[in-house]
Amino acid sequence: MPSKADVKAWKAQLVAQAEQQILKLTDSDRFKQYLNTLAKFNHYSARNIDLIYAQNPQATQVAGFKQWQTDFNRTVNKGAKSIRIAAPIIKKLTPAEQKRFNTTDERAIVGYRYLPIFDVSQTSGEPVLSAKDFVKENLADHQNVTSLYNAFKDYLNQQTDLKVSEVPLATLNGAKGYFQPSTNEIVIGGDEPDIALKLKTLYHEYAHSQLHGLKSAFKDRPRAYQETQAEAVAYVAMQNIGVDTSNYSLGYVATWAKDQAVIHSALSEIQQVSNKVIELSDGLTKQLGLQEAPKEPEHDLKQLSAQDLNKSYQGLQQQIQQVTTPQQKAQFKNQLHEIHEEISNRTQKQLQAFAKKNPEIKQPDSEPDQSLKR
Repeated sequence: MPSKADVKAWKAQLVAQAEQQILKLTDSDRFKQYLNTLAKFNHYSARNIDLIYAQNPQATQVAGFKQWQTDFNRTVNKGAKSIRIAAPIIKKLTPAEQKRFNTTDERAIVGYRYLPIFDVSQTSGEPVLSAKDFVKENLADHQNVTSLYNAFKDYLNQQTDLKVSEVPLATLNGAKGYFQPSTNEIVIGGDEPDIALKLKTLYHEYAHSQLHGLKSAFKDRPRAYQETQAEAVAYVAMQNIGVDTSNYSLGYVATWAKDQAVIHSALSEIQQVSNKVIELSDGLTKQLGLQEAPKEPEHDLKQLSAQDLNKSYQGLQQQIQQVTTPQQKAQFKNQLHEIHEEISNRTQKQLQAFAKKNPEIKQPDSEPDQSLKR
């Protein structure tokens, strides 16, 4: 079995590799182009964001009719229905109005007008980089992920003060799930077809609960920090069980953090939670039997035929190449050693029996030539 130091080094390595991969992505020319694109879009108030999503929940990138033409070289499609946002009407105040409104401000908002904007999906022209270019949502499914998701969800509901529930994805406004600090509740899109993405989302929201809950040390971190931390924990947890979510996770983190200093500072705080998630996952996978070795090596090796021994030996060699956790590798290597010892012992006995039956064959000297030693 691996030592505590080996396990600790493995966990630290996962976090360090995550940071390096994210930094590599944010340093790419394509990602810098994406940031330049984002800078061209207006930043809307919370009120206008609500207005946008109330009218078009699928909206991702919005701009005015002329802005699409001048900044992005795109045109609004004929017949496209605009999204309306509220724009303040600002008026210069006369001294009498300043006195009436009891203010010294020279200008004030005296009303609102509703301006038309359009989503990128309603336009045509040159391509516009978006987060979807860096966040590929289809993850490769993985054997036994379903059972691990269910076990993790049951554990949180039964063994912790968290409540995990599922709702239709259509009710989440494009999200895969969320954590609600006020109720200590995690909500997951239950009809997500990609089970690996579903498990990753549960890891993500669990990380939020541990890092950013009402009593958590990092609850007041900016949103970019929080999303960077939660998704990095999810990425590390999935890597630990052998599922690569880099196409989704690294892009997700990069599009939130955008700045390498934010990435480094945010990730420096997640080690403890990452370790906790890894230990929890390892415990659940062991309970589910997902880390058990093939049955053959567990049998009495002396009862196996030479052919079965060789099959077990070859099977374990393949398993060692495929597994990703140090615990699994150590387990398989121990069993590989036991089979190797049994094969070696049998070979020695066969050679000794052959020598007894054929005494005319000269045996090797008990003290071989020292020059042959290495």
